[in-house]
Amino acid sequence: MANELRKLRQAAKLTREDAAEQTNINSATLYRIETAKARPQKRTLLALLDHYGVTDEARRASLLDLAKQSTQLGWLQAYESELPEEYTTYISFESEARSVRNYESSFVPGLLQIEGYTRAVVTASLPYATAAEVQQRVDTRARRQQSVSREEPLKLWAIVDEAALHRQVGGDETMADQLAHLVEATEQPHITLQVLPYGVGAHPGMHGAFAIMDFPDAADSDLVYVENMAGALFLEKEADVRRYAEMFDQLRAAALSPTDSRELIEKIASGR
Repeated sequence: MANELRKLRQAAKLTREDAAEQTNINSATLYRIETAKARPQKRTLLALLDHYGVTDEARRASLLDLAKQSTQLGWLQAYESELPEEYTTYISFESEARSVRNYESSFVPGLLQIEGYTRAVVTASLPYATAAEVQQRVDTRARRQQSVSREEPLKLWAIVDEAALHRQVGGDETMADQLAHLVEATEQPHITLQVLPYGVGAHPGMHGAFAIMDFPDAADSDLVYVENMAGALFLEKEADVRRYAEMFDQLRAAALSPTDSRELIEKIASGR
């Protein structure tokens, strides 16, 4: 599959950057598809085949069958038709990542959320979603969280704004359980959690949340993921990655130490 798509692009006399720009498929996503590190969704595969001028129905059907047979991150296949492509692409990247540096300004980091918190967030942010759609998002988040509990866990360094710890999401009981879960998470050697306190004042992260992923393969460049109501962006240019990495370092320096962060979370929990 990967080799075939790469050959089709080359036959169309397109660079990977050309194909990404002309199809609106992120170049990092296209790179991972062509190196068999990610499985293309049906709509992505069809867009590529259309752009590469593949009109033979038998060949198209064969490639679609190959995509269906892929077992990479198999659990995600059941959700792909219902979830935004940017989100499923992020999940695919996250599953392959060695570490994630995540800054959150409004929410508890997704990989550290409990079910009740996630359900309240999804219900509030997607007011027109059906009960089934909400459950899909909740289930997907739970499956993602397995990455920090597997045998070789994802290394997570999370920085969260203090405001997210005070915001009552899902009610008092849910927030009490969520804060207790964060305290427990700080005991894991592969999880580092820092709180950015109110006292810091203005800071570089006020524009919003972001995640920086790095991968075991040295050939895979770091990737930045930025999401907002207008959509999601994957940034892979060296200058962009460096800018966000520097921003994360500034936030890390301004935030409370992991020990002091844990004590603040416990204090907030005890005062609820």
